[in-house]
Amino acid sequence: MASLSIGGGTSNTDEDRGLRAWWSRSQRKVVPYVFISPFYILFIVFSVGPLIYALYLSLHRWPGTGAMRHVGLGNYTYLAGDPVFLKSLWNTVYYAIGAFLFILPLALVLALLINSTLIRLKSLFRIGYFLPILTSTVAATLIFLMIFNNQFGLINQGLALLGIPALKWLDEELVKISVLAVATWRYAGINVLYFLTGLQSIPPDLYEAAQVDGAGTWAQFRYVTIPQLRPIALFVGVVTMIGSFQFFAEPLLLANGGPNEASLTIANYLYRMGFTHAKLGYGASIGWVMALIIFGLSFVQLYLFGAFRKDD
Repeated sequence: MASLSIGGGTSNTDEDRGLRAWWSRSQRKVVPYVFISPFYILFIVFSVGPLIYALYLSLHRWPGTGAMRHVGLGNYTYLAGDPVFLKSLWNTVYYAIGAFLFILPLALVLALLINSTLIRLKSLFRIGYFLPILTSTVAATLIFLMIFNNQFGLINQGLALLGIPALKWLDEELVKISVLAVATWRYAGINVLYFLTGLQSIPPDLYEAAQVDGAGTWAQFRYVTIPQLRPIALFVGVVTMIGSFQFFAEPLLLANGGPNEASLTIANYLYRMGFTHAKLGYGASIGWVMALIIFGLSFVQLYLFGAFRKDD
């Protein structure tokens, strides 16, 4: 019987022949998975694993040292009646609504202006709108702290020139508006670029056909631009909603969640309970509730935009 050479060694056993035959049949299917396996390994280790551990941790009370104490759904039960969590949830919903009603429409209008023939130096505007997302969050927030300062802030100085009394932008009544203003400056630009990419991908033939049919500017926008922007709008909407419920740095740096928890978000409260007060189990339960809310709202958005509907 002829000997087989495998990896420099020799073997004539039935198992080796079977292994060689299997590899000859399956290598085209197996090799691609070998090349992509590092991604899945890292994904399981750094994403799926922590998620499962966080779920396990949310069923316990643990300060980070010592033995865990199993409390079942106790953390979630307490969370449902926690007034600070409920207030942080409302604040987060407020920011999400503000993003959808103000930031996204503003981004679409700016994208339409840049895409029109009225604006020149389009590349300069693209760079300008992208710069805020590259700016350090800490540095930008410190600048806005000076802008919103009650005594010598830039906004109140402008109001004084108009004879309008100074406003306390970081007090309880106006702090959410101030945080939303910082979010608008920081995130509107990147959404402009998303919408601009979608606008530039619309075939000009569609507008020409609409003009031939007698459609005016508004009709072209309604019946050509909006339908063609649906995939981009879906992407931007989902990303904005997820980002709104993970909103963390700006409220923390601008007002530290205050005053009187008026600017506190769910992510801020998670950080406070998990890392400041060392209630890791309770913090994990907040994280899982936040994840379920994000998943549910993302599913609703995808359904409303027809992402699960099969095209005829």
